[in-house]
Amino acid sequence: MTSATIAQRLASTIAGLGRDALPAAVTRVAEDLVLDVAGLCVAARESEYVRAALAAATTTGTTTAIGHRRRLDCAESALINGMAAHGEDFDDTFEGGPVHAGAVVVPAVLAAAEQFDRDGIAVLNGIAVGVETVCRLSLVAPKRVHKAGFHPTSVLGTMGAAAAVGATLDLDARQLAHAFGIAGSMASGIIEYLADGAWTKRLHPGWAAQSGMRAALLARHGFVGPLTVFEGTHGLFNGFAHTREGNYGKLLDRFGEEWVTETLAFKPFACGTMTHPYIDCAIRLARRGIAAEEIATIHCEVAEGTVHRLWEPLALKQQPPNAYAAKFSTPFCIAAGFVLGDAGLAAFTEETARDPRLRSIAAKVSYIVDPANPYPDNYTGHLRAILRNGEVIEERQPHLRGGAHEPLSRGAIEAKFYANAAFGGWSPAQAEAALDLVRRLFSGPLDLACLRL
Repeated sequence: MTSATIAQRLASTIAGLGRDALPAAVTRVAEDLVLDVAGLCVAARESEYVRAALAAATTTGTTTAIGHRRRLDCAESALINGMAAHGEDFDDTFEGGPVHAGAVVVPAVLAAAEQFDRDGIAVLNGIAVGVETVCRLSLVAPKRVHKAGFHPTSVLGTMGAAAAVGATLDLDARQLAHAFGIAGSMASGIIEYLADGAWTKRLHPGWAAQSGMRAALLARHGFVGPLTVFEGTHGLFNGFAHTREGNYGKLLDRFGEEWVTETLAFKPFACGTMTHPYIDCAIRLARRGIAAEEIATIHCEVAEGTVHRLWEPLALKQQPPNAYAAKFSTPFCIAAGFVLGDAGLAAFTEETARDPRLRSIAAKVSYIVDPANPYPDNYTGHLRAILRNGEVIEERQPHLRGGAHEPLSRGAIEAKFYANAAFGGWSPAQAEAALDLVRRLFSGPLDLACLRL
């Protein structure tokens, strides 16, 4: 008898979880995720990329595009909500990956639950299973997907969305295994996206959400996919990480018993996650009362795995060509923290990207690789400012604020939601209604009417 494949083993575990009570910490993270995603969708609802996606939508259906009155079919609402949730790079992250689970899983689950009339418990289970799948998949071959030139959120998120929708709709183990196989053929995520201002990275979570959903629906109706999708010669990891030798125990061991979802990080800044500790260092440097003109140079110790995305080519990162590219430039993010004292949505506009104060500081920032840096297991920050008078000042941040070492409180997540809702044009009353919905989302029938505003 042939031994079970990775997909079959994972599918059997997920199908066997049932509707038993989840740990309180997992339920809390799921609630925080829905709140965070909703706020981010509202914040981005008038952006050019969301307007373009809505204009391209061809369906009328029963599911919610958050922040819009128009209702769509489940695939298109998952696409648009996933894109909006990740569009400003202000969404959650999993430090071990890194991967953005919420922007894929929450849109897929909400759309499927609305389309097929599932209740709040089904939504909770779908979110928990989907997030856990995405995060654990990111640990199988850490850093390898990014190094191969792909976006892990898109590649691995497609699989997580299939798991999430499968759990929401109660697919059996056979259907789930085939859903993974089908989803593998839909995964994508080329990340050549920054210098020319292309919007494709913004598309990735939405594409993963709708692709994983379609995979689950196809499997639900009998379509079959390759069962060796993870470990096969032509499988997901060989194709997107250039290895078949991943640590599959990180995916399978004690799934549903120990939840890495509990360690999910919520962002305080609207930019690439690995820049955050450096921003904190820059904010503290400014609080010392040092003027910009006093700084001669700033040197940073960094992880080798972050260089190709956040530091090189250095000249381009020191002078990013547009606001979106600035989000993935550690020199610019350091400048934002130093000059503005924050790196929220307002720090990444075309006006701020051209601000000579920020560009002057960014031009002074360089890096050196620290071979002992613990990335991706931990995100740290460091800067050494050399002043024109020869004085040297150092700042270090030992971990990511908002992550496992220093989680954001519920109050901080709610404050972020209110700020994002206001940024997107919602009144306080509209935001309060949405917050009330999220607080009771998992305890009864699903009704997202207050999000269609």
